[in-house]
Amino acid sequence: MFQARKLMAVAACAATIALVPAFAACSSQTYVTSIAKSGTDGNYDIYTIYYSDGSTSEFTMPNSMVSAEDLYQQYIIETGEDISFSEFLSKYMNVSGTDTSSTINYCLQSCLKIYAEFVETGYSIGFGGITTVSDVNVYTGAAVIYSIDEDADGYTYLVTNYHVVYDNDADASKNGGTKIAREIYGYLYGSEGTPTASGRDSDGYTEYDYGQYGISLEYVGGSVENDVAVLRVKTEDIKAVNENIRAVDVADTYYVGETAIAIGNPEGNGLSVTQGIVSTENEHITLNIDGTLRSYRSLRIDTPLYSGNSGGGLFNSDGELIGITNAGNTEDQNINYAVPLEVVTGTVDNIIYYANDGDSSTNNAYKVDFGITTSSSGSKYVYDSSSGYGAIEEDVKVESVISGGIAANVGVRTGDVIRGIIVNGVEKQITRTFMLDDVALTIRAGDTVSLVLERDGDSVTTSVYNVAADDLGTLS
Repeated sequence: MFQARKLMAVAACAATIALVPAFAACSSQTYVTSIAKSGTDGNYDIYTIYYSDGSTSEFTMPNSMVSAEDLYQQYIIETGEDISFSEFLSKYMNVSGTDTSSTINYCLQSCLKIYAEFVETGYSIGFGGITTVSDVNVYTGAAVIYSIDEDADGYTYLVTNYHVVYDNDADASKNGGTKIAREIYGYLYGSEGTPTASGRDSDGYTEYDYGQYGISLEYVGGSVENDVAVLRVKTEDIKAVNENIRAVDVADTYYVGETAIAIGNPEGNGLSVTQGIVSTENEHITLNIDGTLRSYRSLRIDTPLYSGNSGGGLFNSDGELIGITNAGNTEDQNINYAVPLEVVTGTVDNIIYYANDGDSSTNNAYKVDFGITTSSSGSKYVYDSSSGYGAIEEDVKVESVISGGIAANVGVRTGDVIRGIIVNGVEKQITRTFMLDDVALTIRAGDTVSLVLERDGDSVTTSVYNVAADDLGTLS
């Protein structure tokens, strides 16, 4: 039986480009200033490349098609520069208009649809009364490729929602002792398939055949608290299906009003694209994933999401990941949500780190506890005319300091305002209360930490603290 999740989510990306590149040619002194269509020869269009030294050259493309991907690939060949597609667009292309098809097509290389199997036990009413019946149910979602290790025996890591691979209705005693999916399969875009019932296993449960394109995925770890899960597969195995896969490009930040595009698996019908904007960059919503109501910090988007789309990526118009879409308002299609970028990367990097730290006792994710409670005040919107974007800023005030905690050890006092956290010599400015949790996800045992404070109008930097393993708490 195939069912779609009630919680929703999706994945994709986007970018719009005008053919006015200015990338460096082979010579460091000569660079391309523009490209223009200059003629037609049969089924081919002729394009002239104009260089900064006044010289020109020509190339032809069939069917009037020259894409940003074509220019990007040629740039890599000519220069050998290690640069992502989104960086190429930002540095060398004029980005304008509303056609996002080129970048969407680029991002499809990073997208999968997901199927997760669970053993559930229900009740059957018959002439003999009420009996219990157990069988395998399959739920669908989406995922994106987070990183690719090209080394021999290396792994490719994927990110999805925790609720895609967790089923609170699973019968743990018959599902391998856990409510995490007992089998997880993925299909790459362009190599899609659908599982079909193929018989019964030795326990009498329905078996499914995932066909030639189904990729068996391993659950690495996850956080119900952040609704993020990490999967992996040997790189050679996923590349056996399509050698052209790419890891997503990750954005530095995101803004209200920017394009928000999702590629997901609506109703299990295959990967498809929806588009909207970021409506609100910080909102708390309540979800019940495992029987417990929790508050989740979220991006609100007006991008349409549908049942079965959970776990896919949300991308900006440069094709960069800004979140993982995970929930929707069933009463209003224009109010939907995504796990924010910082929560995604902090949780995923955390899980991958502890999965590969050589310590079998550490798994899933861990977060440092600074040993303080905080409140916010003076919240205001600050617009930056030089960038054309703005952000909400607030004072993060220390309300209490827990004895024996990190904050107490470095000299933080009640009433201090936290302006920054320095981790291993690198300062992260703190302008919102939630940033404390974001930074806490990035800190590991052995790191050094100090805080930048405002105290009685003066700037104070605390002493340095060496983080120990027992300073880290398991993220549920």
